[in-house]
Amino acid sequence: MLLFQDDFKNFAIGEFPYDPDHSAMGEYHCVTEEGYAGAWKDQVCNYTYNGHGPSWMITEEDGSHYMESCRIEKDNPHRMFPTLQTGSLLWRDYDVQVRLRRLSTKGMAGLAFCMNDSIDTLVFSLEGRSQVRLSWRHKEEVQVLAAAPWKWDCDSFHSLRASCRGSHVECFLDGEKVLEADTPLAARGGKIGITADCPTQFTDVSVQVSEETAAAIEEAGRLQAAEEARLQAAFPAMKLCRKLDLGNCGGGRQIRFGHLTGTKEWFAVIPQAQKRVDGDAYGHISCLTAVRLSDGAVLWQKGEPSLQAARLGKISADLPLQVYDIDGDGKDEVITARNFRILILDGATGEVKKSARTPYSDDDDRTVIGAPFGIYAFDRINPDGIRIANFRGLDRPSDILIKDRYCRVYALDSDLNLMWKYKSPKNTGHFPMAVDVNGDGHDELLCGYTLLDCHGSPIWTYPIEDDHTDEIVAGKFMAGSGKGYFACVSGTEGFFIGDFQGRIRMRDRIGHAQRVSVGNYCPDREGFEIAVSNFWGHQGVIYLYDCFGNPLWEMENEKNGNLLAPVNWTGDGQDLILTNPDPKAGGLLDGQGRRAVAFPDDGHPVMCCEVLDLWGDDRDELVVWDYQSLWIYTQADGEKETRYHPVKYPMYNASNYRGEYSFPDAEFLTFRESTEQEEE
Repeated sequence: MLLFQDDFKNFAIGEFPYDPDHSAMGEYHCVTEEGYAGAWKDQVCNYTYNGHGPSWMITEEDGSHYMESCRIEKDNPHRMFPTLQTGSLLWRDYDVQVRLRRLSTKGMAGLAFCMNDSIDTLVFSLEGRSQVRLSWRHKEEVQVLAAAPWKWDCDSFHSLRASCRGSHVECFLDGEKVLEADTPLAARGGKIGITADCPTQFTDVSVQVSEETAAAIEEAGRLQAAEEARLQAAFPAMKLCRKLDLGNCGGGRQIRFGHLTGTKEWFAVIPQAQKRVDGDAYGHISCLTAVRLSDGAVLWQKGEPSLQAARLGKISADLPLQVYDIDGDGKDEVITARNFRILILDGATGEVKKSARTPYSDDDDRTVIGAPFGIYAFDRINPDGIRIANFRGLDRPSDILIKDRYCRVYALDSDLNLMWKYKSPKNTGHFPMAVDVNGDGHDELLCGYTLLDCHGSPIWTYPIEDDHTDEIVAGKFMAGSGKGYFACVSGTEGFFIGDFQGRIRMRDRIGHAQRVSVGNYCPDREGFEIAVSNFWGHQGVIYLYDCFGNPLWEMENEKNGNLLAPVNWTGDGQDLILTNPDPKAGGLLDGQGRRAVAFPDDGHPVMCCEVLDLWGDDRDELVVWDYQSLWIYTQADGEKETRYHPVKYPMYNASNYRGEYSFPDAEFLTFRESTEQEEE
């Protein structure tokens, strides 16, 4: 019985949908490429593709259509296998077949099957000029399960078929069995795909099952849908409570939230930014607009809003902006940078309370990590981000940390006087973590891989040299240890847990590790769980680990912009995992990876999302927006008292690159540990 078939005749000649910018927007924006994709999904992307066209295109000859792969990059910056995928995790015991012609024998092409995600799949492939291979791709590793010699051919089409029955796989080339193996990976079933890292034409993809198997798959789908419905019925549904028109002042996921008038009323501060010199390297805030969340009224505006909000909001980086009561007068200030000045603005009026010029860029440009073209573009620092910290050991955080893109950090006091500067020999990452490790009241700073003391002097560095740290969580998340640890995602260096003495305790190379959060996602387990996602390469895979870093599961919702923020939706101590606002693939996951709460399919914006407690009952609301509008969802069962009041990342240190956490109380963030490196 035919379960699936595609000869690509429904595709017009042209390009398969892709992001022509190959930008980092999908790290924390839910972005859908425009165009017809049929039943297929491309989960493989890389910034090195920028300017090099699509990964896949539809070509034609003699009335036949071909899905043609276009990528030949393989290992920059990490291992990649371009793959188009389709189908369901419920598919199993099938025969999957494709007809293909490699236009180059300098690479691999073949069938992906029993696919859990694009980076966890069996593959039957033609390899180079001499081999056919059955392999398992998982994370950064490829395990060959069976191989046989084969003579290369770039002129002919060949038929590849993989037949899965239980744990047994048989692979056929042009009707002849060439490989077989037994593996539990076959018994799990899964999606199918076409994959190549050399130019290859694919057509006539089909999946066949017995009638009995087709009925079993259909029944499994029905049971899965019923189970999801039962699960969702146990949680409050989402209820829309605000819908705001942003006019021409909208922006991307750099919006900050706070109490600008000294009351409990919430406001959003929305930046628009221009790109200077080279892409996102020197984002310049061109306009700030303070908007009241209750009705969308504009409180004040600094700068000139643009009719090109989508262009000025499309910044795949942080912007120098925080909302915080820096002077302790009971009202939030807006702390920002504009035109090479650090500004502290009155939250209620937008008027300047304090101002200072940014530091000079007085280092040899050749030593400034990340400077485009090897030249720092300006005489003064163009701040890439801002963090509130407590280096001076005051009663409350009152210091301001600014940084350039990837090399230098500067600590300022609340009067904007420079206290110290640190120029890193390693990449600083996007958002260094300030935390009082030794309990002396003064923050230390994990800057990339290096821990600095409160004066900006290095204490130790993790033994990693390459790439940079995207996000960090600090906390006592390991059960029974009573010690604090850093959970870090560091791009091609993967996900790792490090202690406060500079030692790496566990590490998992999952491709480009991008986001991390810690929460009580599985209340029946000891300690807390750690959620991690990847981007670049085989992107959009979500991993859950236990408190010690042991993997629990991985899944792919075939969407980008998965935030992984912990959500206190029920107030009973269980955290849910926010993925993205898409009504079909997004929502809130429970600790088993099931969608416990779905976004309604009501036309809401899906590009951006944030979690915060707006109404004061300690349960979280969800704010979603794009360049035109902002919507707010709360629980459909109304406000109610709860017994769970978690400690979360403070909103005054908002960032697209902050690891999120949810702990029952501040003790999980209170440390009294030595920072001295110890012998094992």
